[in-house]
Amino acid sequence: MRATYLLPIRWSDDRGLDELTGYLWTLPDWVELIIVDGSPPALFERHAERWGELGRHLRPDPDLVTPMGKVGGVLTGLREARCERVVIADDDVRYDHASLRRAVSLLGIAHCVQPQNYFSPLTWHARWDTGRILLNRSLGSDFSGTLAIRRTPVLQAGGYDGDVIFENLELMRTIRALGGTVLSPRDLYVARRPPSTEQFLSQRVRQAYDDLAIPHRMAAWLAVLPALGASLARGRWRRPLLGAAVMGLLAEVGRQRADGSRYFPVTGSVLAPLWVLERGTCAWIALRDRLLLGGVPYGERLVPRSASSMRQLRRRFAPLAARRSEPDPLVGAVAERLPSRGATPA
Repeated sequence: MRATYLLPIRWSDDRGLDELTGYLWTLPDWVELIIVDGSPPALFERHAERWGELGRHLRPDPDLVTPMGKVGGVLTGLREARCERVVIADDDVRYDHASLRRAVSLLGIAHCVQPQNYFSPLTWHARWDTGRILLNRSLGSDFSGTLAIRRTPVLQAGGYDGDVIFENLELMRTIRALGGTVLSPRDLYVARRPPSTEQFLSQRVRQAYDDLAIPHRMAAWLAVLPALGASLARGRWRRPLLGAAVMGLLAEVGRQRADGSRYFPVTGSVLAPLWVLERGTCAWIALRDRLLLGGVPYGERLVPRSASSMRQLRRRFAPLAARRSEPDPLVGAVAERLPSRGATPA
């Protein structure tokens, strides 16, 4: 088994350097490590000293710079990868050998594999955000901070859009639009380090903005506050309490699925109704930002779009899909649209 582990980063400080470096040393020897680093020059040089022996440490290619810096980092890494199977992971994702092996193995039957993240350690806000994970698992699967993909489909598509805030969804939809298969096994668990409290608070509206790409979800969140206000105005306390109980029960269903109780605390189910109230509030702020600002603030810029719709992507890639006559249209020679700087797929 061979695979590339692709880590796109852009840091403003090195608070997590020692811990991340220790994790990278634990990666198995069958993994090719590529770190695409968009950090400022001083940090980049410091990282080069620490990670030079671990794998390739690169700058993002200038022609691939995108509003969402992660996308440019991913596309640079895909150009350079020597392996067809690529694991893309945020800097807070922590695979063990078993989960990494399984994610890569599943690429034998799919073009994209989305594991399920769980928080470790469990800070107070990690327990709070676990409510989101459990509700998503009760109705399907949660969106994770890592994907395992086949390299060829993305290169054949000429990459994927880097001007959307929900970049992982954009990547998965791009692969689907090309006729690829996306698997989201609920029992493939990968640890994730929780953000700092400051980071957590800063992400609330941005994560709500993500759901503009999933209209039925956004509509549900936008209905939370009006429904709650109408019930309270009429003195009907039972309906909000019943709704909270239903949310808690749904979260517990997600916690119990695929032996999830080993990874998710029961407090995630208890806090799920409060998470729904938070998301219902932030959804209105996100909608305000879309209407008044034209996008959601991200760093020093506004990102207008959440993600492309499947209809848009299918229309865009219809000519490419039509030219494929093989039973599996996504396996074959790497396209020329993202030329490599010498890397050869394994």
